[in-house]
Amino acid sequence: MQSKPRLFLFMPYIPYPVDRGTYQRVYNLLVELAKEFSIDLACLQEERARTMAPFESIVERSIAIPFQNKPWAKLVPDRLLNPLPSTVAHWQDAGALESLKDFVKGQNYSIVQCIDLVLWPYMEALFPGHPCIVMDRSRVDWLFQTEELATLQLGWKERLLRKENLWKIARLEKTAYAGLRAMIVCGPDDLNFLNSCLSDTKKVFVLANGYNESYFDHVAFPQKLSKSPTVLFCGALDYSPNVDGIDWFADKIWPRIHASMPEVVWRIIGKSPDERSKRWGELEGVELVGEVEDVRPYYQSAWLQVVPLRIGGGTRLKIVESLGMDTPVVSTTLGAQGLNLKNKEDILLADSPEVFAQSVLTLLQDDVMRNSMQSKGYQAVQENYRWSTLGKKLSTFLNSL
Repeated sequence: MQSKPRLFLFMPYIPYPVDRGTYQRVYNLLVELAKEFSIDLACLQEERARTMAPFESIVERSIAIPFQNKPWAKLVPDRLLNPLPSTVAHWQDAGALESLKDFVKGQNYSIVQCIDLVLWPYMEALFPGHPCIVMDRSRVDWLFQTEELATLQLGWKERLLRKENLWKIARLEKTAYAGLRAMIVCGPDDLNFLNSCLSDTKKVFVLANGYNESYFDHVAFPQKLSKSPTVLFCGALDYSPNVDGIDWFADKIWPRIHASMPEVVWRIIGKSPDERSKRWGELEGVELVGEVEDVRPYYQSAWLQVVPLRIGGGTRLKIVESLGMDTPVVSTTLGAQGLNLKNKEDILLADSPEVFAQSVLTLLQDDVMRNSMQSKGYQAVQENYRWSTLGKKLSTFLNSL
């Protein structure tokens, strides 16, 4: 029997419990890759509560390396003199590197893969000259930080610091890309951005995010709509694109919806609500729930979900999960980029406050339209965004290398 090709996989966190969008991507793809590859898994262990136990039965070898992010460096002299962007230097640790060297010593891997740009300096040190280094991106930092700088309201000092970091990010992205055999990104918007910044993007492979159909099961959790029309937002509440999107919805869109349909409830759930979240819960008609053990009952009761994102790149898991649970979605075009969903059939797309508010109101008031979008949206994600399907695509791609 032919042995499986060997894969070294390095993550900047332990993706279990699976309580963030990024963790869902790497966890589910790891499960699928283990069917085709013999995997050695290394993870930085930031939180003691996280465990490698779920991976021990599916990987060949594993290591969790105790790790603490470095403090943010002062601009002068440490940050200015460091060629690494501060958002990458924040993840570097000499002790972790030594542990990794011991773990991979004497091993022969067909493919070595890391998750995200912050791990590139480790990969350079561990595998100099390796012919098949792959980077999977939960987001393209270059794109993400460019959009943050263009969208967020920032003071002059913060803007200056971000520009300095972005300049270094752009340089590091080019250096890393030159040393990679392949880069995996979440959507065509990531690819389009890289096309505009790099001379050659033939090494970029687009692999969308999916959902776990056995967990987000609309049969086991059939719709039980709340008595009052309920609009849901589901996402990490300490993640700047989500915070910006909720702020925009709260200031520009929610007042229009509330004025037209005062009975509508806007329910906000997600991990790590912070000081910025408090004001949302003070708005009339808004329920700030925060972190919950199980999001599925909230999908069951919601009439629709809103995804008012203005900063793109990366995962769109909340959309495919929502459609998999028969909960229709109203999103900005940017928020749904990378998903092959048809506007006004599988999803409603809106980019101005007026159109977004009207789209929400129309979907709440039109049962026939809402039922049609439930059916078509569910069919679209079943056909294209199951992790088993996406995992096979990724395995085929990696084997082709």
